Amino acid sequence: QLQASGGGLVQAGGSLRLSCAASGRTFSNYAMGWFRQAPGKEREFVAAISWSGGTTHYVDSAEGRFTIYRDNAKNTVYLQMNSLKIEDTAVYYCAAARENNSWYDLAAPRPSVGSWGQGTLVTVSS
Repeated sequence: QLQASGGGLVQAGGSLRLSCAASGRTFSNYAMGWFRQAPGKEREFVAAISWSGGTTHYVDSAEGRFTIYRDNAKNTVYLQMNSLKIEDTAVYYCAAARENNSWYDLAAPRPSVGSWGQGTLVTVSS
């Protein structure tokens, strides 16, 4: 089970940190990622991280502004979002890859996701 939190309302240029706590699994066996879905748009990949946390990957629009990291001791993955833009407004979902799959299975054009968390809404205002 994945429990996401940390969304909210923030002004453009501001920051938010999303958290996703995992339970019921050996967290370090799973690559993790974040996706988002803006109103009227399809869900899109945002960021992924390997089992160990040693490898990360971002969608171009998030590169340099967002940071994904994980704390395996706390069974939690985070998404630090800085310099937020209005176009970052979306429902953000955390996702776990299938056990022992890689982060690139989450970042693939057709992502292979083992489980989804519930969404957390991020609203960026002008």
